[in-house]
Amino acid sequence: MPPVAVTTSPVVFEARGLRKVYHTGELDVVALHGVNLVFHAGELVVLLGASGSGKSTLLNILGGLDVPTAGQLRYKGWALDDGGERTLTQFRRNCVGFVFQFYNLIPSLTARENVALITEIAPDPMKPEEALDMVGLGHRMDHFPSQLSGGEQQRVAIARAIAKKPEVLLCDEPTGALDVHTGITVLEAVERINRELGTLTVVITHNAAMADMADRVLHLSDGQIVKERHNEQRLPVTSLRW
Repeated sequence: MPPVAVTTSPVVFEARGLRKVYHTGELDVVALHGVNLVFHAGELVVLLGASGSGKSTLLNILGGLDVPTAGQLRYKGWALDDGGERTLTQFRRNCVGFVFQFYNLIPSLTARENVALITEIAPDPMKPEEALDMVGLGHRMDHFPSQLSGGEQQRVAIARAIAKKPEVLLCDEPTGALDVHTGITVLEAVERINRELGTLTVVITHNAAMADMADRVLHLSDGQIVKERHNEQRLPVTSLRW
């Protein structure tokens, strides 16, 4: 059973007063209302909230895909809130792996070749074969996406995300398009990466059942963190049901 991450682990992310406002014509939509958080190395954190709660906006800001309207965001002491596009591009390329609900694989490339797209540009990547082995697809690496199930395609996407050895893995509804059995297989791959590589892993979901696999659970509502829970012991992914 993976141990609960200790708070003495190095700080990876620190956010203070994060606010995000989207301007749509004459209407301002406030997606985040002054979010404060600290994420530590090696943690597995679930961000739990309904659609429209702000969790995807928060994940996009953490991953450098968006910037806050106000507030501070530090990655290992490095300012991301005002670093400019060049800084954010470098951060995304070298430090963060993304997994989304939809797999975004290139149909004309094999699983190995899809992962190699990342390893060819990363400074110190693992081999595509190694990344695919980590997600249990070593025997399917020369298959095309059309020859893979939805769960297998998602695991290829995870292998692609971790192949550059990121310190952070951000997962946006990674099981949203999958049935329970397939979703558990995908979450097992996510959990293994967190446990074996020590990657800070943040999973956003509306599925409360996934909270038990985490070290910490942050509940978002109306753009704010309204509740935080520490799990004394993470439950095995295979015990989850929804």
